[in-house]
Amino acid sequence: MRSRWVWRLLRDGGSGGHWFSAPRGRFSLALRRDFLTTTIKEGYDRRPVDITPLEQRKLTFDTHALVQDLETHGFDKAQAETIVSALTTLSNVSLDTIYKEMVTQAQQEITVQQLMAHLDSIRKDMVILEKSEFANLRAENEKMKSELDQVKQQLMNETSRIRADNKLDINLERSRVTDMFTDQEKQLMETTTEFTRKDTQTKSVISETSNKIDTEIASLKTLMESNKLETVRYLAEVKRRQFEEEKANWEDQQRILEQQNSSRTLEKNKKKRKIF
Repeated sequence: MRSRWVWRLLRDGGSGGHWFSAPRGRFSLALRRDFLTTTIKEGYDRRPVDITPLEQRKLTFDTHALVQDLETHGFDKAQAETIVSALTTLSNVSLDTIYKEMVTQAQQEITVQQLMAHLDSIRKDMVILEKSEFANLRAENEKMKSELDQVKQQLMNETSRIRADNKLDINLERSRVTDMFTDQEKQLMETTTEFTRKDTQTKSVISETSNKIDTEIASLKTLMESNKLETVRYLAEVKRRQFEEEKANWEDQQRILEQQNSSRTLEKNKKKRKIF
């Protein structure tokens, strides 16, 4: 099956007259399938075998008859021979070109034999390459497996170390947070106690102040009542004195009026006595 694949690969890659070779120790680009190769050679030199018989390469027309035909049409012998010589040269060139592009059965058989020989060489090289490459791949796989085991062990050790470090850090952080929470709770309790004490003192001061204010208000009320009574008494005394003074003045005025009236009466009596 592998030789069939190589034949298909060579057939597809060798179209157009280019063939790829794989001599021992040299591998072509067409045959590489992720293999490590030494040197690269894009093709091999085929030995061209020209087995076309010379008798097959004869002209397809009679040159002498053509010369005579040209002479009958007005050409002299030298011109006719020159024209026929040119036609012969052109025909030979055309035939050479055609023979180069054509493949005979003998050439095909020789080419197939050469191809089969190269296929055998390629098959041997591929077997050798397969064995060597598989051995190298197996060694590389074992090496990579060992390295992976080492890396895995290193990762496990590193993971265990990191896990232990993280666990220690977490425990330390937890202890620190617990201590900090305890300190804050203690500070909160102290603050609460201080606040309660201050609040009690404040309430006591407020109560004492309120009692003092009530006492002062009661004293002020008593004083105001006393002052009010004294004021009423004072006003009553003032009114009484004013009334007494007014009464005395009125009595004086009445006395004066009585005296004036009595004096007037006496004068009238005197006048009456004089008249009589």
